[in-house]
Formats: sequence, C-alpha cells, structure tokens
Amino acid sequence: MADVDVAVVGGGVVGMSVACGLLRQGLRVSVFDGDDSALRASRGNFGLVWIQGKGNTLPDYARWSRRSGALWADFAQNLEQETGIDLQLSQRGGFFICLTQAELESRAAMLETLRSDLGAEYPFEVFDHQALARHIPAIGPKVAGATFGPEDGHVNPLHLLRALHATFRQRGGRLVNGVSISSIRSHNGSFKLCSDSGTWEAGKLVLAAGLGNLSLAPQVGLSIPVKPNRGQVLICERIARFLDYPTGHVRQTDEGTVQLGDSKEDVGFDDGTTPEIMASIARRAVTMFPLLAGIKVIRAWGALRIMTQDGYPVYQESRECPGAYLVTCHSGITLAAGHAGPLADWIAGGNPPAGIASFSGDRFHV
Repeated sequence: MADVDVAVVGGGVVGMSVACGLLRQGLRVSVFDGDDSALRASRGNFGLVWIQGKGNTLPDYARWSRRSGALWADFAQNLEQETGIDLQLSQRGGFFICLTQAELESRAAMLETLRSDLGAEYPFEVFDHQALARHIPAIGPKVAGATFGPEDGHVNPLHLLRALHATFRQRGGRLVNGVSISSIRSHNGSFKLCSDSGTWEAGKLVLAAGLGNLSLAPQVGLSIPVKPNRGQVLICERIARFLDYPTGHVRQTDEGTVQLGDSKEDVGFDDGTTPEIMASIARRAVTMFPLLAGIKVIRAWGALRIMTQDGYPVYQESRECPGAYLVTCHSGITLAAGHAGPLADWIAGGNPPAGIASFSGDRFHV
C-alpha cells in the first residue's frame, strides 16, 4: 500500500491550499516542503485578492478568478474558526490608480473588453480624480483617476500561510519539512518520491513546487515553461489610517504599516533588491499619496514570482502518468479559495472545474 493517498510537493500557499482541500475529502495527505533556502513566492507576495483586469486575454481565467474571489469569505471564515488566526480579510473593493489620463483610458478600455466577453454583470467603475478623492482623500493631485473593482480585497498573506499549515495539521495531514524531492518514479499505479533523506509512496501526486516544477514535472510526463519574475517589496512604518482599500501599488495593513510594490523584473533567479527599483517604487507611491514622503522604510525584500509564457496558470493531469497533477500559478493568494475548493475536489476524483481545459500546459506546445 502507498504511504498516503496524495503527496503534495510544495508547502507554500498553493500547495497548502490544495492539501487542505484534499484533507476535506477524507484523503490521507502528505506535504513535502523544502528548506529555508528555497525560492518561495509565498514570502514575497502583496496579499491581494485581486479580480479586476484578470484574464483580459483569456476569459476563462477571468471566470476562474471571480469564482475563487466569491469563495474567499467562506474560505477565510473556515480557516479562522479552525485555527483562531485572523486572516485580516477585507473584500470591500480595490482601486487601480492611474497617474495619467492616457493610462486611465487604456485601463478602462481593457475592462470594457472584459465586460463584453463575460457579460454585462462584470463589475467595475471608472473614477476621475475628483470622484476618487471622495473615496480616498489622501490621493495626490497628480493622479488622473482609478478603476474600481468591487470584488477585490486583501489579506495578511503570512497569517494565511500560518492558518493553512495549522489547519493541515489539525485535519491530520503530515508535513515533511526540509526535504527536497529529487526524483519521482511512477510504478504500479502509484508514485515513489525520493530525496537524500528518504523514500515515500503515494497513490496520487500534486506538483505545487513553483520553480521546482521545472525539474520535477518532466519526470511524470509533464512539461511547463515557467520562469522567475522578480518583485521587490518595501514595508514602511506604522502611520495613521489613510487607506481603507487595497490598490495595485500601495496598501495599508490592519496594523498600520504601508506596503509598496509591483515591480516586474526578468533577472533570472536573483531574488535580491536594488536601490534603483526601490527608488522607483517609492517615487510612484509618493506621487499617489504625498503624505508618504518622509516616512521610514523599515524593511525590503525581493521574491520570485512563477510566471508562465502567457502569465496564466497550469492545471493538468499527466497522460503518461495518470494521477500526477501539475498546479502552478502566480496568483496564489487570489486563487487560494479555488485551489482549496473546486480544484482539490477535481484532484480527489470529482468533476473538473468549468474552463479548466484552458489551463492545460499543452497550449505551450501547439
């Protein structure tokens, strides 16, 4: 017999969301997580549950993001009830701030195209500077306006990861820490996972190892062209509340600290920080919110996103090794509720989520 029903490789937000969903189905699940030197997207994200603008070139991704967003309130409530950890979820809408009129018009046109693809119920609003200032009085005078998505929100990503790990343990999952899976073999309808410290066997396999999937996926007949994309994040000191909504570049946490970010850099596997990018992030933030000028930056870091060629997720079961699934995306926070719900249900043996065929890795080989 296999040691467990499902082995999940990767203990970040993506892997743990899927693992918690599989435990909900009554399966025996082990999660294999690397050591502290692993390149972890979960430690560097912005904490956004972001819907507006997602899937502007792939309507199925817009639908999938909206479905996950709609599940987030119950998802958070269940985690909080099981663990007592406050995820600090606020889902009252979010603003994407545009500095120029041309930027605002371009974004509005993109969202209008999404609405035409998805139907009149796709929600968004366009605010000029005057209208935006009524919602965010601290907005800078050089800002042209913003688009507003009522389905958007944000969460404390570190609390989320902690709650997922706590829920996983409480539901009887087994977490194997500090293990780097080096080889996977399929035999007799199960999978043998090997590392320097041991060997394990599982009936099914979920590869949620981020950039680690580059070496693991081909071992079970899957191929996915992912690459790292660096984002740098600045955390500023606690200040009086000025921002009640998340934005694409600046958000204020429940504790009052201010998070700045949204850089996108193709720098290989370098997860460091650079003064030039940090300065650019700070300048844009001060233009949006002049009151930020002069506040202290207390820490900064870089982290690597996992990006496919088109930016969309890959969800796929191997034809060569049935029972092996690839799960990778760069929006692990937004999609966490969907991963713990419909996606985990599919992997457990249920019906595939609507539109999931659009996310097959085969699209890169046509």
